[in-house]
Amino acid sequence: MTVQFNEDKQKEKIEELREQEEEGLAQAMSKKYGLPYIDLDTNPINIDALRVVKEQEARDAQVAPFNIINKKVSLAVISPNNDKTIALVEKLKDRGYAPSFFMVSGQSLEKVWGRYKDLSYSMETKGGALDIANEEIQDLVKTVKTSDDIKKSIETILSQKKSYRISRILEIILAGAISINASDIHIEPEESSVRLRYRLDGVLNDILNIDNVTYGLLLSRLKLVSNLKLNIKGKAQDGRFSIKLGDVEIEIRTSLLPGNYGESVVLRVLNPNAISVPLEELGINERLLGIILNELKKPNGMILNTGPTGSGKTTTLYAFLKKIYSPEIKIITIENPIEYHLKGIVQTQTEEDKGYTFLEGLRSALRQDPDVIMVGEIRDRETAEIAINSALTGHLVFSTLHTNNAAGTFPRLIDLGANPKVITSAINITMAQRLIRKLCNNCKKKAVLEKEEEKLIKNITDSVVDKSYLKDLDMVNIYESVGCVECNFTGFKGRTGIYEAILTDEKIENIVIQNPSEREINKASEGQNILNMRQDGIIKILKGMTSLPELSRVIDLKE
Repeated sequence: MTVQFNEDKQKEKIEELREQEEEGLAQAMSKKYGLPYIDLDTNPINIDALRVVKEQEARDAQVAPFNIINKKVSLAVISPNNDKTIALVEKLKDRGYAPSFFMVSGQSLEKVWGRYKDLSYSMETKGGALDIANEEIQDLVKTVKTSDDIKKSIETILSQKKSYRISRILEIILAGAISINASDIHIEPEESSVRLRYRLDGVLNDILNIDNVTYGLLLSRLKLVSNLKLNIKGKAQDGRFSIKLGDVEIEIRTSLLPGNYGESVVLRVLNPNAISVPLEELGINERLLGIILNELKKPNGMILNTGPTGSGKTTTLYAFLKKIYSPEIKIITIENPIEYHLKGIVQTQTEEDKGYTFLEGLRSALRQDPDVIMVGEIRDRETAEIAINSALTGHLVFSTLHTNNAAGTFPRLIDLGANPKVITSAINITMAQRLIRKLCNNCKKKAVLEKEEEKLIKNITDSVVDKSYLKDLDMVNIYESVGCVECNFTGFKGRTGIYEAILTDEKIENIVIQNPSEREINKASEGQNILNMRQDGIIKILKGMTSLPELSRVIDLKE
């Protein structure tokens, strides 16, 4: 009898035994490290999890992301103590993720890594998982530098009658907005076409018009990735999704509003790089900056920042938090939305529909024994009272109010029902700010003041009590905008702030208990030698930072 030796079958058997041995070792190691064991050969892999970590990073760190629910990401590891693994986990935490470890075998890791090749062909499986982290889109962000580039790129895609063009157009729109630092994208249907506009440095700029058919498909795509209902057209809807671009995660807030010719879309681009500005680079003049730094050193009290929506209040408060952060203090924020994740700080986001309001968040935060609290906005009596009491009982409190100027803070709080006698004991300083566009240094040009302009500037500079503010300023020449490729032909590039502030001193205390007007409060604060926004803005004009028409656009110079 002849015995036949099947080499292939033998190899298969050996490989099977080797795999069983490897899985057994992984199970043993899971007990050693106290981590759950998982065999990814028999468990499904969520392809969206792969978008969280780049393939090369995953291989280098010997990890594999295999599942994700909201911000909770499951990581397969073979050694949780690996230095590169630890470094990657810290990076994920900085981006707002909550990683959890699962012990696996080497072959499980290889199986997950093998799925990276599917990413470029996959569609999003749920809202909030739009992937523009691939190399092609990163190249697009690098190459699309102007509004004209965006227009040409979209027009090129529109001329190609291919099925994938809608996804590609959306990617160009988003990547273009990120590339030229647009804060909002507006898609507005009109009678015969749909207008696409970007808000650059606070001002809307036309990009191009698209046809209604393309808009209909684009709207469906946006609803899909924003987790909105496709069949609802007569009601306003709000959603969100994220874009992963390298190590940066950019959140997009989607707002739909029904109109005469269709649903109007606004996409708010929450880019952490845009909001992460150091305190010293906000444009606060040297004297006021020194006052603020002194107030930030105090262990208790309240710092209130005021201004309309989009005036940069949140960016300023984040700069305060970053300035005072240290491992020795507990900082809690209550925000809507969380626009930038700050390392070492507990950040919570309000959800009105679930009953988690600023008031409820503040109450909960106080039970956590914080040293510093940031409340995104004071908008009712209860929140105002609790914030004031917190400032009086050993906490440093940052918050915002919707008023036109710093003096308006006190009447506003009284109007909300706060006790005038305790307001001044709680508030250390109240501020107001606006954002103005900076002239493009590449194309701005000198302009001689006209008589009316000269008179206006003289009236405002004459009102500056401390003339040291005006030292070395050119009182004859100013600069005006021109426009070039560098600034998308707007004449402006970037923004800076104009500020005013009022300290709570004895004069302010005495006037506030009399339920004063804004004018009376401003009069009482004159001796503090702090510029108001008009004066701060004029000085920035005389320094060549901005133009007179730009400042006039933002504030009333003839008050």
